[in-house]
Amino acid sequence: MNIKISEVANLPTRFGDFKVKAFKEGNKEHLVIFKENLDEIPVVRVHSECLTGDALGSLKCDCGAQLEYALTLVSQINGMVIYLRQEGRNIGLLNKINAYALQDKGLNTIEANHQLGFGADERTYEMVTFILHHFNIHKIKLLTNNPDKIKSISSIEIVERLPIVMKSNKYNEAYLNVKKDDMGHLL
Repeated sequence: MNIKISEVANLPTRFGDFKVKAFKEGNKEHLVIFKENLDEIPVVRVHSECLTGDALGSLKCDCGAQLEYALTLVSQINGMVIYLRQEGRNIGLLNKINAYALQDKGLNTIEANHQLGFGADERTYEMVTFILHHFNIHKIKLLTNNPDKIKSISSIEIVERLPIVMKSNKYNEAYLNVKKDDMGHLL
C-alpha cells in the first residue's frame, strides 16, 4: 500500500481534547482521532463517513449519533476513532443521494443500492489494519454492531465487541430494521 501519513496535531473538540492524524490512500484521506495516552487495549470505533448524518444531522440513519457517542466515549477512556472516507457504504455521495431518492419512493437501503448497481455494502477495512499497525496496536475492544467489520479486521485481535446502539426515530426505524434483519447487525 502506498500510504502518505500526516504529522500529529492537536484537535480540541466539544467532546474533549484529542490528537489527530491523517492517512492518504489514493484519493481517499482517512482520519484518526485519538487520545494521547491510549489504553493498552484501546476501545476503537471504525466509523465510515456519512456527510448527511455526521455533519448535517440527518435522521434517516444513526451515523451522526454513533459518531458523537464514540467521540464522547473514547475521550473519557483514552480510545480511538478511525474515520474512513467511505461515504454511503462506499458508493459515494452522489450515489448515496440517489439511493435516498429511491428510498423516498419505497425501496429499502439494500434494494436502493442494488437498483443503482451496487452491493448492499461496498466498504472495505484493510486501511484499519494498516492504521492500527502504524500505532503498534494489536489488540482492541471494537465499538461496532457490524459483523462484517469484525470479520474484516482479522489480523488484529478483537478482545471484546462493544455495542453502539442508538435510539430509533420515525425516519430511521425501517433502516435500522433492515440493518438488523437483512444485514445481520447486532442491534
